[in-house]
Amino acid sequence: MKKFFTTLSNIWKIEDLRVRITNTFLFLLIYRVGSFVVLPGVDPTSLSTQKGKEGLMGLLNMFAGGSFSRESIFALGVMPYISASIVVQLLGIAVPYFTKLQKEGESGRNKLNQWTRYLTIAITALQAIGYVSSQVSPDAKLIAEPFFTILSVFVLTAGTLFVMWLGEKITDKGIGNGISLIIMVGIIAQLPFAVGSEFATRVNGTGGLFIFVVEIVALIAVVMFTILIVQGTRKIAVQYAKRIVGNKQYGGVRQYIPLKVNAAGVMPIIFAQALMFLPGMVSQFFPSAASSGILIALSDYTSWGHNLLFAILIIIFTYFYTAITVNPNQMADDMKKNGGFIPGVKPGKTTADFIDGVISRITLPGSIFLAIIAIMPAIATVLNVNSQFARFFGGTSLIILVGVVLDTLQQIESHLLMRHYDGLMKTGRIKGRTAIPTVAGTTPPEI
Repeated sequence: MKKFFTTLSNIWKIEDLRVRITNTFLFLLIYRVGSFVVLPGVDPTSLSTQKGKEGLMGLLNMFAGGSFSRESIFALGVMPYISASIVVQLLGIAVPYFTKLQKEGESGRNKLNQWTRYLTIAITALQAIGYVSSQVSPDAKLIAEPFFTILSVFVLTAGTLFVMWLGEKITDKGIGNGISLIIMVGIIAQLPFAVGSEFATRVNGTGGLFIFVVEIVALIAVVMFTILIVQGTRKIAVQYAKRIVGNKQYGGVRQYIPLKVNAAGVMPIIFAQALMFLPGMVSQFFPSAASSGILIALSDYTSWGHNLLFAILIIIFTYFYTAITVNPNQMADDMKKNGGFIPGVKPGKTTADFIDGVISRITLPGSIFLAIIAIMPAIATVLNVNSQFARFFGGTSLIILVGVVLDTLQQIESHLLMRHYDGLMKTGRIKGRTAIPTVAGTTPPEI
């Protein structure tokens, strides 16, 4: 405990770090206050306390920090920006123009960011129209149509762009990745209500306090398991040739390439989840097909069929996303240019094949573990855990939380070590970050 307070004191002594942390809290406070500002023309007294808290809407509401169900000006949050980032990154694989931009360094990244912003505006406007028509009750509208819809689309689009701007400011003047922190704060904001609801259910209903304590212990165990997956790496030894220039020796040292067990991060779950929402959409647009046994099974996120297909899709997408984000040929070429080689492996294509084989072997257990984490909320729901609390037992939300916290702590520790203070941990170093979609050249996207 003494070391903990000493570390906090050291953090406060570093002026740059102190200013960055203060800025981060202030920007996040602005976001949280804005999430309670209701859309103009909406009667706040008519808002339902349960609307938008189940299924897909519940997941979106969690990422938006409750703004979705409150019909706030920040109701759409940063999800349109995340969607635009994913689209731009996929275009970088399929379209030569975007591939070229990814290789042009800083200027290319600026152009990609500009394309992402334009696409964010278009996606937000479309989602805003759908949100107003499906989520805002006619009884809550104080302004006649179509003026209410037009006004709401402008406000929701401006709200998303403002949240995106806050995220960029946090990244520049704060600590950590701004977009990631905004998503994390939105998720954490739902945790106290979920825990309180589960506690009330257990104490006043079935199970009692003992079952509630067991659930908390299980949640801690799942979080620890998720940290292991996020931080897990396979190190490949690389030897660099020794060169003597004058009286100085260069190279001749052994370093390691850390290959992540889960190089794809949270993206496979996002892609698989998007596909798993299709059966429910088909049922809504084609009521005659809603009685199909297959559609009913796939629409129920607690059924065996749904979770089995969900797990298989996650494994497939993990291999797919790892293949497009980790390039063994480029790694082998860079290693060869810098005079490095893997002991016992010939440089060039043999090295690329060796790295590709290692990635393929470690991706299999990584994808299986990721699938287990993804279906944990469904398992918790089957075990009679409150649906809001069950979402924290795994899935996208938990991986984002763990990855963002580790990334932020890593940056704080870097500031401490750079100024010759002790880090946050006695042994080892905080490493690993969860992928969250941003446009950053050829590097894997960070949410």
